[in-house]
Amino acid sequence: MDNWVIRKIQKVDNQAVAQLIRAVFDELNIPKVGTAYEDPYLDLMFEEYSKPRSVYYVVESEGHIVGGAGVAPLANEAEIYCELQKMYFLPETRGKGIGSQMMEQCLQSAREFGFEKCYLETMPFMLDAQKLYRKVGFENICSPMGSTGHTSCPVWMLKDLTL
Repeated sequence: MDNWVIRKIQKVDNQAVAQLIRAVFDELNIPKVGTAYEDPYLDLMFEEYSKPRSVYYVVESEGHIVGGAGVAPLANEAEIYCELQKMYFLPETRGKGIGSQMMEQCLQSAREFGFEKCYLETMPFMLDAQKLYRKVGFENICSPMGSTGHTSCPVWMLKDLTL
């Protein structure tokens, strides 16, 4: 997978992104209840991330969406907090450094939006993802923040974007 690009989501990507996220949930046996799988806007990602201080990026390879991640304000928290959201990659995309580049793109956008802290939620068995998050400065915290609706995600992390 040599020919790939990270770009902002377009309306035409909605179906492919929703299918990708659902496929990763199925592949990894991630609970569907209390997670991003249930988010009401999963089929309308372009519209959701067209809101202020929000952006979603996709990884495109040879005309196919093979990954994605975004940032948006963290619901029911102070304006300084954003959330890293829906960072998922198909198996053939993993382990190639694309996640690191996607993470940097998202965090740079968060800084440009004026956020000072970035929050995320993940699953305990997603160890490679947690390794990446720690590598870029995320630290585990002991309780959830905001109102994500993702009650089945018991790992919470926070990064200071001002450092």
